[in-house]
Amino acid sequence: MNNSEDIKRVITEGNAILGIELGSTRIKAVLVGQDCSPIASGSFDWENKFENGVWTYHIDDVWIGLQSVYKSLVADVRSRYGCGLDTVGAIGISAMMHGYLPFNAKDGQLAPFRTWRNTITEQAAAILSREFDFNVPQRWSIAHLYQSILNHESHVGEIAFLTTLAGYVHWKLTGQKVVGVGDASGMFPIDSGTNNYDAGMLKKFAGIVADKGYGWTLEGIFPKILNAGDNAGHLTGEGARLLDPTGGLKAGIPLCPPEGDAGTGMVATNSVAPRTGNVSAGTSVFAMIVLEKSLSRRYLEVDMVTTPGGKPVAMVHCNSCTSDLDAWVAMFSELLTSLGTGVARGELYDALYFKALEGASDGGGMLSYNYYSGEPITGLEEGRPLFVRLPDSPMSLATFMRVLLYSTVATLKIGMDILFDKENVRLEQLLGHGGLFKTKGVGQRIMAAALNVPVSVMESAGEGGAWGIALLAAYMVRKGQDEELDKFLAEKAFASAREDRVDPDAKDREGFLKFMEQYVKGLEIQKAAVRQLR
Repeated sequence: MNNSEDIKRVITEGNAILGIELGSTRIKAVLVGQDCSPIASGSFDWENKFENGVWTYHIDDVWIGLQSVYKSLVADVRSRYGCGLDTVGAIGISAMMHGYLPFNAKDGQLAPFRTWRNTITEQAAAILSREFDFNVPQRWSIAHLYQSILNHESHVGEIAFLTTLAGYVHWKLTGQKVVGVGDASGMFPIDSGTNNYDAGMLKKFAGIVADKGYGWTLEGIFPKILNAGDNAGHLTGEGARLLDPTGGLKAGIPLCPPEGDAGTGMVATNSVAPRTGNVSAGTSVFAMIVLEKSLSRRYLEVDMVTTPGGKPVAMVHCNSCTSDLDAWVAMFSELLTSLGTGVARGELYDALYFKALEGASDGGGMLSYNYYSGEPITGLEEGRPLFVRLPDSPMSLATFMRVLLYSTVATLKIGMDILFDKENVRLEQLLGHGGLFKTKGVGQRIMAAALNVPVSVMESAGEGGAWGIALLAAYMVRKGQDEELDKFLAEKAFASAREDRVDPDAKDREGFLKFMEQYVKGLEIQKAAVRQLR
């Protein structure tokens, strides 16, 4: 029996595992087989909107996207294996971490979904960070909630449930108001000793808002925390129809705890054990380092979150990565199309990325700031994409593209230097995933030069967080007795995985450091642009 027939049997017998992740620009579904390798996929492109000063996605678009991605997955299954898809062994839901999704007692949405991209909670984040003696980033759900309180927003008193995007989708599919511990760590500080919301900080917050007279507590409105491997409920009949309006998908499928994209990124790169790390580079860029011990102090630039198993993680998160670069590539594509020589977008990316490697290693006097929104690491409340050069800078395509690539990782380097220089964190390598790494070797080379760490990409990295949450769903139903997540991943999911490793190049490293000297000086230009361009 050939491999295709083996896979078909796994699907028809309901033993495949489904993972779905709602990313910032794409919703993706991945189906995995018995060896945890992807066997089918579906995708749907979407984009956030900037409305009334808030970056948001409409809830209706969530379901349009999920139904579209499931439909495309079913079509892929039928095309590849000649069979339908009416059930699976387990499902996992993942989405962008952080943000603000409040609901009232009648399950009505009380405010537009405020995504991770918003930098409108500076006052709340600063107060909570001081009161908790713990860095509370502007993206976190608790920062959004407290800012709403400080803004005297009328809906706050009506809140009965506050969750993340992954928690919301999971709730609607199963009826269960839960989140995985990794996703919860982007809502409120976690005590890794208990894998629950930090009790001392819950008490402090209750004291901060005691005079407001709200009829709720954080413990009452936050979702329950579950750990990797826990059963998080089953697909209801209503939930099945939400994913598949045709009625083909059966109810009763077990779901694993919903997770954030940071946690699924760790899983998808086998980076859940201490002294491992991964870097995700797409619309945003963030590095996750699993720690052996806590940091010596809190830093504005470093978030403390957890793995899906609850281990402490230092996270350096930047709001902007490839969006500005993508905009330039789109313009080049438009030019080629207008000349009648259009090429496939992937081919154009490859050509421009490889061209960048021919450019001046120090950026040749050019600077690019890719900020579409605010960036707390560099002290910016708003962003203005900006390109600047010295009058005598040679305007070559190669150096221009290298500078655009440098800009995708420049802010990350500023944050990571805190871990390397002040906390003496050392890594043998980082595992990379996301759009920046799609062109073989180029994004890795730029990242390795920026962070002075070898960067590896696994052959499965293109599947990203959708595959990561599928692995968590597989862990829930296939783990052995007392088998830890890191052992399951190493021995079952990644046993035969192949990695492509790029070490830092000395010339690239030297050039990038020179570029960074100018980049840091030029931040004043970016700040002036924010002030003057309205």
